[in-house]
Amino acid sequence: MTATRRVPVGATARVRLLSTTDLHMNLTSHDYFSDRPDPTVGLTRTATLIHQARAEAERDGALALLFDNGDGLQGTPLSDVAADQPDRPHPLMRAFAHLHYDAVGLGNHDFNFGLKSLDTALQQAPCPVLSSNLRRLAHGKPAGFEPFAILDRLLRSGDEDWPIRIGVLSFLPPQTVKWDAHLLQGHLEADAIVDTARRLLPELRNAGCDLIVALAHTGLSATPDHPDLENAALPLTALEGIDAVICGHTHLRLPGPDHCGLDFVDAATGSVHGKPVVMAGTSGSDLGIIDLDLRADGARCWKVNGFSCALRPIARRTESGQAEATVEEDPALVQLLSEDHAQTRSLMEQPVGHTEHPLHSYFTFFAPDRALALVATAQAAALRPHLAGTGAEGLPLLSAAAPCKFGARSGPRFYTDVPAGRLSLRHIADLHVFPNQLSCVVVNGAQLLDWLEMSAALFQQIVPGGDTQMLLDPALPGHDFDVLYGLRYQIDLSTAARFHPDGSIRTPDSHRIRTATHAGLPIRPEDRFAVALNSYRAGGGGPFAALSDAEVVPVPPIPLREAIRNHVANQMNGDPLCDAAAPWRFVPMPGTTVTALTGPAATAHLHELRDRGVRQAGTTPDGFLRLSVPL
Repeated sequence: MTATRRVPVGATARVRLLSTTDLHMNLTSHDYFSDRPDPTVGLTRTATLIHQARAEAERDGALALLFDNGDGLQGTPLSDVAADQPDRPHPLMRAFAHLHYDAVGLGNHDFNFGLKSLDTALQQAPCPVLSSNLRRLAHGKPAGFEPFAILDRLLRSGDEDWPIRIGVLSFLPPQTVKWDAHLLQGHLEADAIVDTARRLLPELRNAGCDLIVALAHTGLSATPDHPDLENAALPLTALEGIDAVICGHTHLRLPGPDHCGLDFVDAATGSVHGKPVVMAGTSGSDLGIIDLDLRADGARCWKVNGFSCALRPIARRTESGQAEATVEEDPALVQLLSEDHAQTRSLMEQPVGHTEHPLHSYFTFFAPDRALALVATAQAAALRPHLAGTGAEGLPLLSAAAPCKFGARSGPRFYTDVPAGRLSLRHIADLHVFPNQLSCVVVNGAQLLDWLEMSAALFQQIVPGGDTQMLLDPALPGHDFDVLYGLRYQIDLSTAARFHPDGSIRTPDSHRIRTATHAGLPIRPEDRFAVALNSYRAGGGGPFAALSDAEVVPVPPIPLREAIRNHVANQMNGDPLCDAAAPWRFVPMPGTTVTALTGPAATAHLHELRDRGVRQAGTTPDGFLRLSVPL
């Protein structure tokens, strides 16, 4: 029996849970890809909101706790510099120490640089680091993280301080080990989120925890629970014994309209299955706040008697759609990170090559994308010399690439935008933001066509003759739009998608992919192809069932950005894909126009579409440029 049992029955108190999630190393309010300030990102601004929220809690006699929900270690060039300099104190851990975090959970992207890099960073953590459903396999090797934490704190009730014991769990997608299989396979195992919670909850209750908080690096989805469920926050919240959930991973917001219409979710209040849940966007865009009103009873000393959830943003949109900051940066944190900030900016300016044309992703979903073509060509050029003596020798070589920066949940500034002229390291990072490695698979023609069908599920079914239909299905992320360079094919938007967003068959007899050819010949089911792609996709990332049985070809460990850098520096010989035509286009639908959203900076490139009849159609309240695109 813990000391908390002495609290008088009927005593009341308040706990305030503050949270950040998916920081992706946006520690400063700066866009390192374009090397310009960005008021919509940055822990330096979120820090000001943290200070304010703590001051309010102190004024009201509430206990304030601060958590981070994972994916903090990867995302900007600042993370690449930190990973390359393991002997220097890690800027994220110094920021966590400065802000006095109480516990942090791990997300899937925290493993992108490998376990050695992760271990180095976590050794500097100023608070418990957690991952409940992940296990280290090496015998005798410290995990670097714990399955849970028990926080003993003092809680003000009336004029006295009383003990409270808070249990903290942390979960991440079980696919994490597959997504970085080239780094993690054989070293880590991941368990199902909900099953793990069921196993650990009794242990925390038996340890005398009054409250249990779940740091859930997972989103809210209507998909029923199963062992590989990626976004499992809904069934997790339904478990008896969990008092509050802090979500992430999907870069959405709660409370807010992002989850309207989802069963068991009150999107306006943040109530899920009657419990408090927050999801604080990405990159420091918001501070999540859960206020728990507690009451002491005889059986379980402190019990939640009411709650409220809120998000506090660091920026807002003006009537013209421009972003403006709502808070200033924390000057002490700015100073703490100043050396890392300056060093990153300097290193990222190192010249690596030249481009005759701008490289951007503003039109990637409806027009040829030079940036994507460059990535695909660099992949093929780096892979080709290593195919001799493998199962891919002598097969036609294709290259699969998908956009990394395409606006959507990350906002209207989040697009690849490399100007013509000198290329520097920050431009290479802008072309491919993840530290993936180069991979190769062998697929047959049937698998290849289903791969393309899954990519084409990104688009809405379009009714011929319409003029206001949205081009993209918001249920599918743009990074799952793989383009297969080396092929020629058309996408028929008048036809229903063959696959659901989760990769299951939706319309068995539906085929959007038309006239798919290689070297001028139709693709047959029995044809075989080698495909260059990134390690995330090769490891099972994305809902591509067609790749589950693909033959993986062993190749040397080549960082993908190194391949791109070498390609633009002309250190490689020319590759046949350099001269390949744009792989795909829509099947024409005369008299039909769709609406596509892009970043407002796309106006500088609209001349590229002058023969397409594309028109500007205003801006959205959240700052995106509307384009009217004839099909």
